[in-house]
Amino acid sequence: MAIKEIVTQGDPVLNKVCHPVTKFDQKLWDLLDDMHETLAQSNGVGLAAPQIGILRRVVLVVNGEDRVIELINPTIVHTEGEQEGFEGCLSVPGKWGVVKRPMRVRVRAQDRNGEWFEEEDEELTARCFCHELDHLDGHLFSELVDRLYTSEELDAMMAEEE
Repeated sequence: MAIKEIVTQGDPVLNKVCHPVTKFDQKLWDLLDDMHETLAQSNGVGLAAPQIGILRRVVLVVNGEDRVIELINPTIVHTEGEQEGFEGCLSVPGKWGVVKRPMRVRVRAQDRNGEWFEEEDEELTARCFCHELDHLDGHLFSELVDRLYTSEELDAMMAEEE
């Protein structure tokens, strides 16, 4: 396993549509293991393969119980409700923006062995499903915001609310 460098905004790989995974083999398992290690080191809640320069439809999402969900060839099959809140991204370091997302999301995906399954969650995990799947189609959260805030601006706003 290896920690991979996270690609940042401006790199053209982040604007490309990823290819489906067709082989469920050691190469895929190595990619997933590298993504696990990279995500853990970054303290993020999600990571998509294009964020480490790999144009494959592979995503990791950390749910509310700190379980890392591996999603291969994922699609959103159901959404309900709405939430609005701040999002950040490992590929847009130090920037935050307010994004509207569904409150509850169900995804259908394959596991590392190619078996299909569905996973459903709400709030932060639902937000993360949407955010990470956007990466697979070449989109960043920053396309959905009216304004990007710095970490300092975000900290100041949070302090005002306390």
